[in-house]
Amino acid sequence: MTLRRTATLFTFCVAALLALGLVMLYSASMTQQAEAYLIKQARFAALGVGACCLCAALDYRWLRKLVWPGLGIVCVLLFWAAFKGREINGARRWIEFPGFTFQPSELAKIVVIAVLAHYASIYRDRMSEFWRGLVVPAALAGLALVLVLAGKDFGTTMLLGLVVWLLLLIAGARPRYLVPLGVIAFAAICVLMIGNENRRTRIDAWLHPERYEKTVAYQQLQSVYAIGTGGLAGVGLGDGRQKTGFVPEHHTDFIFSIIGEEFGLVATLGLLALYGLLCWCGFNIAWRASDLFGQLLVIGITFLVGVQVFINIGVATMVLPNKGLSLPFISYGGSNLVVLLASVGLVLSVARRAHDKPLTVAAPLDDNPFTALPRPT
Repeated sequence: MTLRRTATLFTFCVAALLALGLVMLYSASMTQQAEAYLIKQARFAALGVGACCLCAALDYRWLRKLVWPGLGIVCVLLFWAAFKGREINGARRWIEFPGFTFQPSELAKIVVIAVLAHYASIYRDRMSEFWRGLVVPAALAGLALVLVLAGKDFGTTMLLGLVVWLLLLIAGARPRYLVPLGVIAFAAICVLMIGNENRRTRIDAWLHPERYEKTVAYQQLQSVYAIGTGGLAGVGLGDGRQKTGFVPEHHTDFIFSIIGEEFGLVATLGLLALYGLLCWCGFNIAWRASDLFGQLLVIGITFLVGVQVFINIGVATMVLPNKGLSLPFISYGGSNLVVLLASVGLVLSVARRAHDKPLTVAAPLDDNPFTALPRPT
């Protein structure tokens, strides 16, 4: 498949998911908020599409000039959210502005990916070293991760931490360094979660849902019931019953359960296939990128979407404990949607400057990273 067709297919997948999200958001909230959520989400979608077009039109390599100040700004915002932000369900990850709230952790995801892609493209020949390939990039990413964790946002911390680990592995860091780091980080997260009563209860409710069927495990159990009720073909758009109060977060973290109830197994498998196709297109674009920075940037964004989909659906089907992560392009949430669509624009910007032939030999960086790199032979 040519690069143009791959980019077109990638755009189609995003547009289809966004359209499905708007339809399901209206269906999920029609018995409670009517069109209120739909109108708000449509505004965020319009803003996100604008950000997507802008990022697609610009040369993504200019982003390399902004990664260090961007990391500083994100850390300041994360610090403010963790200690002065709005607390919801035990987590502090929202900064309130007149008329809307903002999650700096959503912006942090893209900034951290861009920082690591920029760093790895500079030190590409030293990524196998312990200090240059592991300690320094892990410290850069860890600065933002610690601040996200300070806001008791364990779900985003684990999501971003896993994406960072995978990105470093792709960039050339040695597995013998990465595996112990991953084990230590996972153990630290587990200790902190056990020490937090709210998260500890969630894990216990996941392991023993029958003990918490009317309290902590109630939402996940109702989500599973909704998916089971949908059967093969679903009960029909707008006819689902679980959204009438049985699944409290049906418009955000558990919107997948409403899709399963109203459209059935066929639609949920189709949705998974659509996300799979989106990720395939992302990796295909990365494979043909004209430079290492663009390659790692697209890989990081693709991993971010794919891992978040896995976690969200895992929670909705009770395969994973409740972590409070949205379903990309579908769940209600302004910060997440705008940042995701801007990220799509960055992927398209890389695609516009990529080659139809895979980048089998990394082109050398010159002194000016914003100069067009020679086509590899």
